[in-house]
Amino acid sequence: MSPSAPTATSSSVTPSPSATTPTPDASTPSPTAPSTPALVAGPAIYRPGSKGDAVRDVQVRLRQLAWYSGVITGTYDAQTVSGVQGFQTKRGFPVTGEVDRRTLDKLVSMTRTPTANEKNNVIAPVTATGRIDPRCMTDHVLCIDKTTRKLRWMVDGQVARVFDVRFGSELSPTREGSFTVYWKSRDHVSTIYHTAMPFAMFFSGGQAIHYSADFAARGYNGSSHGCVNVRDYNGIAWLFDQVGVGTSVIVYRS
Repeated sequence: MSPSAPTATSSSVTPSPSATTPTPDASTPSPTAPSTPALVAGPAIYRPGSKGDAVRDVQVRLRQLAWYSGVITGTYDAQTVSGVQGFQTKRGFPVTGEVDRRTLDKLVSMTRTPTANEKNNVIAPVTATGRIDPRCMTDHVLCIDKTTRKLRWMVDGQVARVFDVRFGSELSPTREGSFTVYWKSRDHVSTIYHTAMPFAMFFSGGQAIHYSADFAARGYNGSSHGCVNVRDYNGIAWLFDQVGVGTSVIVYRS
C-alpha cells in the first residue's frame, strides 16, 4: 500500500498591513495659501469740511487728471469727495474719499504744480503770432494753427480767445483742411482708448477738439491720437458753450 500523502495542516496567517490614505476629518481645516495684506487707509490729511489753499491745490490737481470739474472753491465738498474716490479706485487704494499720505503723494507725482491763476479761477490771456488763415475771417470759426500750436476763437474776423493746443504724432496726425463741428459731447470718454475727453467737439471722423489732462500735466512731451488737445480746463469749458454744431473748423499751417 502506498504511503498516503501527508495531510496539510492549516495555519493562521496574519495579513500585513496595507498602506491606506487617511480620510481627512471634517474638523481639520484645509491648508490655504497665504493672502496678501489689504491696503489700509492712513490718517486723513484733508477730509470733507477742510478749507484753504491746500484744498485748492488738491482740486486743481484732480482737475488736471479729469477727476474734478467746475469752479475751484478751496472747500472740501461733495464734488471733491467724488473726485478723490474716483482717483483712489483707479489706483487700487482704499476708497475713503479722504486724502491720506498715500493718496496725496500719488496725486502730486502724476500732476504739475498748480498756478495761482488756476487755484483762483483766473483765465490768463494767451497771445498768438503767425498768419491767420483767410478762411477764419468770417463769422464764428475755430481757427487752428499747427505751426504756432494755437487755437484762435474767431468772431467776425476778430480774435476773441487764444488757446495752447497739441496735435497727433506722425503716426496719427491731426488732419488739415476745412471742417465743421458735427457733434458735441461734454463728458465724452473714448471708446477706443478708454480715456476721458471732456468738452469734445468732433470735426473730422473721430478727431475732436477737447480738454486733455495729459497735456495739462506733461505739456508738449506727449501727443494726441489725432485730436486737438487743449490744456486750459476753464477755457475749453467756456469755449464749449460758445461753439454750436455747424461751426467752422480750419486746421492749417501758417
